[in-house]
Formats: sequence, C-alpha cells, structure tokens
Amino acid sequence: MNTNSVGIVKPQSYTCAEPPDAMRLESGETLGPVTLAYETYGSLNKQKDNAILITHALSGDAHAAGRHHEHDRKPGWWDFMIGPGRAMDTDKYFIICSNVIGGCQGSTGPSSVNPRTGQHYNLDFPVITIRDMVKAQTFLIDHLGIERLRCAIGGSMGGMQVLEWGIAYPDRVAGLIPMATTSRLNAQGIAFDEVGRQAIYADPNWRSGNYLNHQVIPREGLSVARMLAHITYLSEASMHEKFGRRLREKERYGYDFSTDFEVESYLRYQGQSFTQRFDANSYLYITKAIDYFDLIQDHGSLENAFRHITAKMLVVSFSSDWLFPTSQAKDIVRALKLNRKHVSFCEIDSPYGHDSFLLPHKNMEKMLADFIYEI
Repeated sequence: MNTNSVGIVKPQSYTCAEPPDAMRLESGETLGPVTLAYETYGSLNKQKDNAILITHALSGDAHAAGRHHEHDRKPGWWDFMIGPGRAMDTDKYFIICSNVIGGCQGSTGPSSVNPRTGQHYNLDFPVITIRDMVKAQTFLIDHLGIERLRCAIGGSMGGMQVLEWGIAYPDRVAGLIPMATTSRLNAQGIAFDEVGRQAIYADPNWRSGNYLNHQVIPREGLSVARMLAHITYLSEASMHEKFGRRLREKERYGYDFSTDFEVESYLRYQGQSFTQRFDANSYLYITKAIDYFDLIQDHGSLENAFRHITAKMLVVSFSSDWLFPTSQAKDIVRALKLNRKHVSFCEIDSPYGHDSFLLPHKNMEKMLADFIYEI
C-alpha cells in the first residue's frame, strides 16, 4: 500500500432528526430519522479548527480515501488528494466526507426503510435539494463538535454544495473551493438528466419505482442513464485519445448490431458496473436535486446570492469541461467580485473534460494545498 495513503478506513454513520424533531426539507415535507454515512481521515485538533469537508458528485459517496480492507481493489474516489503530505494533508487536517441524503451508500435515501411503514421508501421518499443535503451535513458537523470548517471543497454537484455552504452558513466555513461546477444547471444539463431518468422509467423492471418490493432491479435503464451521463463527463479529445475508432476484438465491421468499437464496449462496461453499486431511484432523486439548483432564481441574482459569504474562495474550472464550462465559473467569480469578496480563480488546462477534477494533476493539487494552508 502507498506509504502516503490513509490506509484502512472504517465507514461510520450518524443518525439524527428523530421524530418529532424530523428534518424539515426545502419542499416543506419532513424527513426523519436521518442517517448519514461518513468517513474521516486524520485527527481533529484541540481547537477543532482543522476540519475540511469534502462534498461528492452525483455518483460519488463517502468513501473518498484509503481502502476498506487489505484486499480492497479500489481506493476512495479522491485518494490521490488525501493523505500524509498530499493536498489535503492528514498530518495537518481532519477530513470528513459524507454520503448525501437521497443517496444509496448508507445515508437515508429512497432504498431505505420508511420507519412509518416498515417498507422501502421508494418514491414515497420526499424530493430533496442541494440545500437539504447541506443542511443534513450541518447535523453531522455539529455531532463531531465542529463549529466552523476550515474549508469545504467539492466538484460538480459537490461544488454546488460548497456554494450552498457559503451562502446558507457563512459563519461556519472559512474557505470554499467549488470545482467544475455551476450556480445553476442550464437547459442542456437538465435535458441530459431527463433522458437518463426516462431510460430508468422505461425499464420494465422499474415497476413505478417499487422494484425493491418485487426483488428486481431496473439495470438496463440505469445502465443507459449512466452511459449517457458518462459521455458528458469526458471530452471529445480524451475519448479520441482513449478509443479513436478502434475496433473491439475484430479487424473489420461486423455488419450487424454486435459491439464493433472499443468505445461501445467501454460505455457498456461503465453502465453495467454502475448498476452494481448504485440505486436507480437514488439516481432519479439526485439528478432532480441537481436540476433544481438555481441560485439566481432562489436569490434574485447571483450577486444577491453571494452577498453574505464571508469565506475566502478559490473557484476552479477545467479547460475541456463542456458540461460546466469555464464561462459558468467566471459568472460565479464575477458575482463574487461585485460583492468585493475574497476570491481567486483558476482554469486548469486539462484534456479530460468534466471528470478532470477526479484525476491527479500536480498543479491542481499544489494550488489546493496552498489555498487551504493560507486560509
């Protein structure tokens, strides 16, 4: 195991919002009890001022670093960033990552058992928003005895949560690093999400969302949704570099509908493997939360949204990200500057599209480490 790894980590959970003190959601509905799955790396210092919250993207989870056991095949999704001497140095900082509500990796979501009925929530689970996800995270931060985070950092949907932290809880976070994200999803992004949801609805095993009750899984629909989304996470250049028009285990076209191209095989693998770890209804709820995220509608303007932010900010975009392009990051920076906020901005040159924030990049890692150190 890499000597800079955090090593073997243990998933944890925290349950709160027990009725009658259930969590009130943005929709007006209530949810409780609420369980949050989370992991921590490093140690909280005596002053409790070295905590960094990592917020994950759509298909991420609380397992950000290390491995769950010695033979674990894959480390956490941001393992290269977290550990002794790494950008988020666990010799200095206490790193927290929790799975969002609505998810399916241990936090309360549509596949959880509704305590009022003894059955899976399925579509009886209330619609949740990015604001609700962040509100639930504050319960966990309270539970850990932390009054103020040194930093909140995340990419894509995680970046939306980071922005929400700064807006809704300005006194509770000193630094914010939203990466590869936007202040609101545009029509193209909503369209991609809707096609993914329609693929799930169309799967006969979806059974109007009650598939768990019938002991089936809408794998085909979820797989198609993942394949479509995965395309948006890459760039044309990275797909060309990785696959080109190479054929899959053949030297000429099959002139049928079997797999011809490497890229077809890759997407099918991505889709099928996703169904092994993700819940279809969670996919519906989380994509809807992303669609609803709109700081301009919520606050009248982006300038108004950022009016009360007190944290120092580093906004990061990637040159080949066409899902959340640099122009959207610049909109965020422009609104912050109009409010005379402390903000730095960097567009990182990367050919790997939206997923660039999930890949090692020495300049990115150094920039994040320096920013966190100087907060």
